[in-house]
Amino acid sequence: MDVDTLDAKIVRFFTDSPRASVLEASRVLNVARATVQSRLDRMQDRGVISSWVPQPDPGHFGFPVVAFCSLTINQDLGHDAVVAALAEIPELIEIHTVSGSSDLMARIAARSNPDLQRVLDAMIATRTVLRSSSVIVLNTHFQGRTLPLLEAAAKSRG
Repeated sequence: MDVDTLDAKIVRFFTDSPRASVLEASRVLNVARATVQSRLDRMQDRGVISSWVPQPDPGHFGFPVVAFCSLTINQDLGHDAVVAALAEIPELIEIHTVSGSSDLMARIAARSNPDLQRVLDAMIATRTVLRSSSVIVLNTHFQGRTLPLLEAAAKSRG
């Protein structure tokens, strides 16, 4: 989907002020309220913005340990069956099929290092994961950083 600078300004506004109203955005951006609403609807319909759902931070409710884990899976089961089994483990907050020496990459939230071990053991216990290799996040500098990409795409459009 093509985005322009107004689309980028609208997304930036709501990123910086997620609780603001469409009317407030229209006043700040100096465009009609209907324009802001129609742009938001269009971007959501086309998947540019996925939703307006809060993204809770696991560290703020008892899961401060974050790890990335590469997984080698039982290929005979297929990715869908493996992912379905892993989806039963609530501490797995992202799973991606990847290229390279592993099959999946998972992001895990845990209460402590021993709790992380429990989660890793639970993944292996599904009998869908043959091997895992994990790294613990020491510090997160930023995440979910897609707004600069949207702004660059809008700028390149002119």
